[in-house]
Amino acid sequence: MTTMLDLGAVKSTQQQTWASGDYHAVAARIYPISELLVTAADLPAGARVLDVATGSGNAAIAAARCGCLVTGLDYVPELLARGRVRAAAEGLPVEFVAGDAEQIGYPDGTFDAVLSCVGVMFAPDQEKAAAELVRVCRPGGTIALANWTPDGFIGDLFRTVGRHVPPPKGLRPPAEWGTGQRLAELFGATVTDLRATRREFVFRHASPEQFADFFRENYGPTLKAFEALGQEHGEPLHADLVELARRSNVATDGTVRLPSAYLEVVATRAA
Repeated sequence: MTTMLDLGAVKSTQQQTWASGDYHAVAARIYPISELLVTAADLPAGARVLDVATGSGNAAIAAARCGCLVTGLDYVPELLARGRVRAAAEGLPVEFVAGDAEQIGYPDGTFDAVLSCVGVMFAPDQEKAAAELVRVCRPGGTIALANWTPDGFIGDLFRTVGRHVPPPKGLRPPAEWGTGQRLAELFGATVTDLRATRREFVFRHASPEQFADFFRENYGPTLKAFEALGQEHGEPLHADLVELARRSNVATDGTVRLPSAYLEVVATRAA
């Protein structure tokens, strides 16, 4: 008998996951990804921009620096609150609103550009999320995404965690958004002039152990995996994360540098 995947339950669990730990501690490190994405999108001043799954506002704040009229949308209130503090500290008028990437509460064609930086890729219903990005973008507008790739370091991280705490059966891996094939399936003829550029962000830590500790304490998916495993069974996962960092390290000075591939995507909403 086939068991249907309850995407609503998955989403509820994800919401709790991203509210745990301190995702902003991770987001603060990967901020350059958002700056590069906004530069690639070439947003004009005054453009109406929506940052979907904004987290603590990386891409929203980057777009606001361009003089855009920006809304950041996320379903984790704690992250939205952090985004408001960040934007206020920089004097940037970003509006942060609670919302779901799979059911964006704006009319068709509301925005000139729709962004998401390693955010919408985690929506459990990938087709629905992609359709919503397109729907709220005006024809001729810009859709710009940054997505971790399955063959990069973060893809390896997801697989390492998944060996200890398997994801729900039937759930498509988020890192599929980091492949040209999956993007073509998700967007098809709804976009034109899709340009995908492979880039790398480098995570830097003092040691492999410090990397494993940082992700255990701050990154929701790994934190929740450790909680599910408990103290005794969590130690093998910690050891595997240390080994992953050691194996992927390109530094030669005793520290850790972890090149992490992601796909930068810029496309035009079809008419």
